Amino acid sequence: MAHLLDSLEAGKDIGHYGRLVFAMVARHFMPQQDVLAWLTRDPDFQEADALNMLRQVEGRDYNPPKRDRLLEWHVQQEFPILPRPDDPDCGNLYRNLKFPDAIYTHISQYHEQKANAE
Repeated sequence: MAHLLDSLEAGKDIGHYGRLVFAMVARHFMPQQDVLAWLTRDPDFQEADALNMLRQVEGRDYNPPKRDRLLEWHVQQEFPILPRPDDPDCGNLYRNLKFPDAIYTHISQYHEQKANAE
């Protein structure tokens, strides 16, 4: 997240997946207006786009992505979401951030449902 924040602060285009990751994580740590303000520092992203993305993320209650998903997205765009993709600790959001308990409960319920379906 520090890499995304630094890049946005510098006015860089962090790409679709960079913005998506930022929205998926930041919504748990800052007010909506602050998330929108950060997203619109990306020169290719207008406020209406940021609001639509944030509404989609919140409406679908997306969990922050695991490192494997970040690596998939990393190669699909020009901006490097992960500054050090070869470092196994880089991009492990759950190692570095403490999300609300509801996130961990949602993940546990998903794994239980998946196990029951098999």
